[in-house]
Amino acid sequence: MAEVHSEQSEEVSAKENSAPPKKSGTRKVVLTIVIVALAVLAGVYFYLTRNEVETDDAFTAGRAVSVAPHVSGYVVGLYVNDNQFVRKGQLLARIDPRDWTAQRDEAVGNLEQVQAAFEASQMMYLVAQKTYPGHLVEAQGSLAAAKAQVFKAETDYKRQMRVQRAATSQQDIDYARAALDAAKAQVMQAEGLLQIAEPVQPNVSNTKIQVSQQEGQVKTAQARLDNAVLNLGWTELRAPCDGWISERNIEQGNYVATGQHVLSVVEPEVWVVANYKETQITDMRPGQKVDIHVDAYPSLKLKGHIDSLQKGTGATFSAFPPENATGNYVKIVQRVPVKIIIDEGLNPEQQLALGLSVEPVVHVDTPGRPDGVPPRTTSAAQPVPSTVTENTK
Repeated sequence: MAEVHSEQSEEVSAKENSAPPKKSGTRKVVLTIVIVALAVLAGVYFYLTRNEVETDDAFTAGRAVSVAPHVSGYVVGLYVNDNQFVRKGQLLARIDPRDWTAQRDEAVGNLEQVQAAFEASQMMYLVAQKTYPGHLVEAQGSLAAAKAQVFKAETDYKRQMRVQRAATSQQDIDYARAALDAAKAQVMQAEGLLQIAEPVQPNVSNTKIQVSQQEGQVKTAQARLDNAVLNLGWTELRAPCDGWISERNIEQGNYVATGQHVLSVVEPEVWVVANYKETQITDMRPGQKVDIHVDAYPSLKLKGHIDSLQKGTGATFSAFPPENATGNYVKIVQRVPVKIIIDEGLNPEQQLALGLSVEPVVHVDTPGRPDGVPPRTTSAAQPVPSTVTENTK
């Protein structure tokens, strides 16, 4: 009995020792199948996504037009609120116009004054065209009359000197001599007046120059009036484009200065700026299709295309570009901004805010267009350079 019992125990123990090897082999088979399946899935995934380039360093972008007043003053009217949609030309705020109205009225008065002076100078020019030639003729006539008087006085004096002494008197001789001297003096005076009256054309031209000066003053006054009218019109701040009010930092009663930022208008057009690594843009071309996922709105399925690749990394156009010509240089993978236009999928009732995080996926296997310098177009009027002609041949 003891021997039978020992034999049974040995058989049980043999069965127990042979069971684990069977389970271990099964586990190895299952593990191998799982690894192969994962490898196959990884291969399939890599094959399906080999032409997809994605990044999470991407954000929505758009145009935020800054609004600043052209003139300074107190805000007497504010007609918009935060995040309100406005149309182009809509009145946003009004600056106290009284100071600028006074400047406009002053400019109007100054213009009227210089216009009157200009019209007077024009009349003086017309008068000068007749007056100065007339003065010349008058001076010539006065000289001729003075010379005739000299001839008469000389004749009388000679006559007095030829007559017998008993037939005249010393007084008559003295009178004749004095008359001759007076006549000669009148000739000299007439000659001087003639010299003054001779430059007719210079005098007329001088009057014409005064007309031109007055005309210039009229233009200056008109420009000041135009500027005053513009300043008065600029007391009304109007929307430069359609969009939403953002960054409003004025209230009614605030004093605003010229050029001070008071609010921004965000235009409806939105695009994506994706900062891809320099190692990812090898096969990227403008025009390639892009799938866009927006973190804020997971239900949106946006589709777009590459518009352009920036010709410079983000570090190049930063405020402090890196100086790589140093001894402690460490190579860092650079980022290149890529502009992506959204073609479809936007919800017209839900505007995308600027700066939202997105994840674009570029399909580099889709057709694109060249991203180089466009060929120079030569017009028919310009001859084609000889080098270009030879290369064409």
